[in-house]
Amino acid sequence: MSTFVPWGTSHVVVVIITVVGAIALVPFARRAPAPVVGTTGRTLAVLLVVTTLAYQIYAFEPGRAGQTLPLWLSDLVPYVAAYALWSGRQWAYGMTYYWALTLTVQAIATPALGGPDFPAPSFLAFFTAHVLPIWAAVLLTWGTGRRPTWADYGRTVAATLVWAAVAQPVNLLTGANYGYLDRKPDAASILDLFGPYPVYLLVEALVVLTVWALITWPWTRGGRGRSPGPRRADRAGSAAGTPDPAATPDGESSRSSRRPSGVRSSSSEVTDASARPDGANHGRREPGGG
Repeated sequence: MSTFVPWGTSHVVVVIITVVGAIALVPFARRAPAPVVGTTGRTLAVLLVVTTLAYQIYAFEPGRAGQTLPLWLSDLVPYVAAYALWSGRQWAYGMTYYWALTLTVQAIATPALGGPDFPAPSFLAFFTAHVLPIWAAVLLTWGTGRRPTWADYGRTVAATLVWAAVAQPVNLLTGANYGYLDRKPDAASILDLFGPYPVYLLVEALVVLTVWALITWPWTRGGRGRSPGPRRADRAGSAAGTPDPAATPDGESSRSSRRPSGVRSSSSEVTDASARPDGANHGRREPGGG
């Protein structure tokens, strides 16, 4: 079996599939019956969990536990995306939006993937764990009308810092390099443009914070990003379980707005509050903190 080569035939095919699939999901989610959209979202969620968990178990080596733990950020993203698709929770959607549409996209563009090419398990697991979260973010945002908020921005920044605070001590204790927090990847990556260690970490953080702010602003400025209306809100609920009924325009929780457990409003009564403007390891590495 041949060795994976960045931007070789298999890589180009994956990129094309990623782009075409993402584009196709938008009109599909807008036009298909809500139950079909819901089934599609839950199917993506199951695929994410099953494939990611299976490969993490397969790739773990007890003799190299420090280096094969699922501590890359890309090990976390599939589970968050799956939960967003299944539950509709705003915080999970927000993290999926920011992580998948920036860090995951960059990891697909410059994959530091060692080992054999398609159809090796490492190849399939790596790209499944990266392509499907992107599709999830696109489906929920442009297909069903979910919207990120500044509160989501803050939560995602905080969650990323918590992840780094967990990964860095493991790096120091084991000599691993989760998140490329200690050195750049061997393969060419965008980090090569950011200077030497530790300067590149500061530059990377500033770039990520800026890009995340830029992809939040269009949904929150002026009158843009309002609730998608009853029909699309109903689709959002179908694609991602039950929409978070406690999400208010600024992304905070409103206890008084919760309905009793098990009670669901009709599509004519519910709009997706999250749409308001206020409101991987063994044989796989991805640059840029993934």
